[in-house]
Amino acid sequence: MVNIDELKFDVNGLIPAVVADSISGKVLMLAYMNRESLEISMKKKLTCFYSRSRKELWLKGETSGNYQHIVSITADCDKDTLLVLVEKDGPACHTGNETCFFEPVFRSDELHEFSLNGLYDLLTDRKEKLPEGSYTTYLFQKGRDKILKKVGEESTEVIIAGKADDKAETIYELADLAYHALVLMVDMGITVEDVHRELASRHVIDHKVKQEKMTGGKG
Repeated sequence: MVNIDELKFDVNGLIPAVVADSISGKVLMLAYMNRESLEISMKKKLTCFYSRSRKELWLKGETSGNYQHIVSITADCDKDTLLVLVEKDGPACHTGNETCFFEPVFRSDELHEFSLNGLYDLLTDRKEKLPEGSYTTYLFQKGRDKILKKVGEESTEVIIAGKADDKAETIYELADLAYHALVLMVDMGITVEDVHRELASRHVIDHKVKQEKMTGGKG
């Protein structure tokens, strides 16, 4: 564990802090901390920064209610930048956007970013607009029973491919299953974050069970 004394604050006593969503991995904002704000952040488990323009400390969410609950703080290899993973109560940006980074500067024609959250957002848009010719539109128009049927069919395909020990086919079918599962989630109003939190809670339980087995249930 890195001690605060090992961190390299700049000549103004500041260190940049990149804040990211612990669930989606999305970068939310870049701010600065001094030693005092970092100590407050760790004590309160809420992000606290130093405003270079106002020259004062500010607790994120104190006026807006959009607090950022700290999951972890990690220093980079040079110990002069921090990565702060958080669970947020609301938008990170003062504009109301989820993240401060939403103004495109460059986008590659060959490479494309992808995330489950991005796909989820696309499927949500499909449900709202129902564009013609879209397979996703077809599923939403057919309704829950059709969506559930496809989830069942794709689950079976995954089992068949896995049983055949066909890795490439299993990957293909898992992708189909994941897509249809996301369609079901959108249809039911279940978010990627909902599933992430459920899995995270199981991880904690599993960790406790492992510890109990190692200690023989003592203590």
